[in-house]
Amino acid sequence: MTIKVGTAPDSWGVWFPNHEKQIPWERTMNEMQESGYAGFELGPWGYFPTSADVLKKETEKRNLEVVAGTVGGDFLDASVDEMMATIEEIAGLLEHFESAKYIVLLPAMYTDLETGELVMHKELTDEEWATYVKNVQRASEKVASYGLVATFHPHVDCHVETEAEIERLLNDTTSVVQLCFDTGHHIYGGGEPISFYEKHQDRIPYIHIKDCDLAVKKTMDEKGWSFAKAVTEDIMTEPGKGGIDFVEFRKALTRTDYSGWVVVEQDLFPVKSFDLPLEIAKRTRDYLSSVGF
Repeated sequence: MTIKVGTAPDSWGVWFPNHEKQIPWERTMNEMQESGYAGFELGPWGYFPTSADVLKKETEKRNLEVVAGTVGGDFLDASVDEMMATIEEIAGLLEHFESAKYIVLLPAMYTDLETGELVMHKELTDEEWATYVKNVQRASEKVASYGLVATFHPHVDCHVETEAEIERLLNDTTSVVQLCFDTGHHIYGGGEPISFYEKHQDRIPYIHIKDCDLAVKKTMDEKGWSFAKAVTEDIMTEPGKGGIDFVEFRKALTRTDYSGWVVVEQDLFPVKSFDLPLEIAKRTRDYLSSVGF
């Protein structure tokens, strides 16, 4: 069994292709290498260079592998042409990197990121669910047409977040739809990541390592914070400091002979200081090494 440990620009406070509060991509990539990670996700499309020649030059001189790309969209929108076009662009870049096998499908939130107010219905009708599933399937088949693996990412305040919702999605789609299993989002949504992973390992080729501080989650629920506000209160904390037992999770990966990438993704937007992510990334990589990653 071989497990490689990567990271994502989210761990450097990157949520958008461009934002004045975000660290320049060159510094982020330098610090990913300095922290000891083997590879990274591209994160928001357009943050890192989208030219294969440029990206290859930059990754090779840092001895980093490209792991995956990410595309976000509203799967309730029957016209997902924009998402399909982005998938095509990302696939055109990833084909130049042998290590890049995945495109993460990130669903839209039903709450406003900043205010927490509802922007879509939280509960879907059967007709809306059928549209949602159809579009997830369609996007996944588009990814697969390029020889890549589509991994759907359950997320905070999305229509697929809880264990029941994730299982419904798996039941209503074919195996072309795989999961990007995010441990932090899973426990945030009330799930138990170790048992769920073992139950559905055949649909989980790709894992995000994230932790969640359940005490902050309780305060968030009591005070009605938005997700962005909760992130500034460190709801997604450093791995090993939240509610997940990563020693036991590593044992579960051993039992199932998991082989592939685990990618650290800690929500930090906006970073309180540009110097902070490197300190956290080094501690996280050391912690993961100590528990067998």
